[in-house]
Amino acid sequence: MRRIVGAALTALLCVAAAACAPPTSEDDSGGGSLPASNLSDIDVDTPELAKLKRKAGIVDCPRTKADAEPVDDGLPDLTLPCLGGGSDVELAGLRGKPTVINVWASWCDPCRKELPVIARLHDTGEVRVLGIDLEDPQPGTALEIAAESGVQYPSVADLRGESKAPLQVMGMPQTIFVRPDGSIAGTKRGWYRKYADLTADVREYLGVGL
Repeated sequence: MRRIVGAALTALLCVAAAACAPPTSEDDSGGGSLPASNLSDIDVDTPELAKLKRKAGIVDCPRTKADAEPVDDGLPDLTLPCLGGGSDVELAGLRGKPTVINVWASWCDPCRKELPVIARLHDTGEVRVLGIDLEDPQPGTALEIAAESGVQYPSVADLRGESKAPLQVMGMPQTIFVRPDGSIAGTKRGWYRKYADLTADVREYLGVGL
């Protein structure tokens, strides 16, 4: 009996893991069908994606210095392309303004539910907001979801998941609070259901009242 229960539990865990994993999907940036392991082959700067980005009213990615030196306990020395075209972003170069980074993907259901809350923060203009679209095989779908959610802040694309280890991403969504000097003040794992919870963390970690 114990073996049967153990086998059933293992099966359920495998199903759950598969449900949370990035899907193998058709590349909607204009290519063919790509397995999730080959996401780096996807182009996130195509005329079609640029059109979607303009239609959504998404602003340009912030300009950063390519040779910015990382600070202690800060963002990694990692340059990522802007989703839908624009300047590449050197994460270590995000300086000068309190910044909120939201790690998400189009295939992540809690991420989609959270987007309007993050968008509301961006609309205040009090902090810089940047998304990291992580290991996402559907950049076009990501931009469409952003538009439907009222998102006008930009995202960078991390197709190969290079930010996962340095940002300690163990699941999505994840929100990272960055001081103006580039150091990380705090991290929220899980999604924000209420705007008040997000503004409370912005106040706690970045000292910005909203």
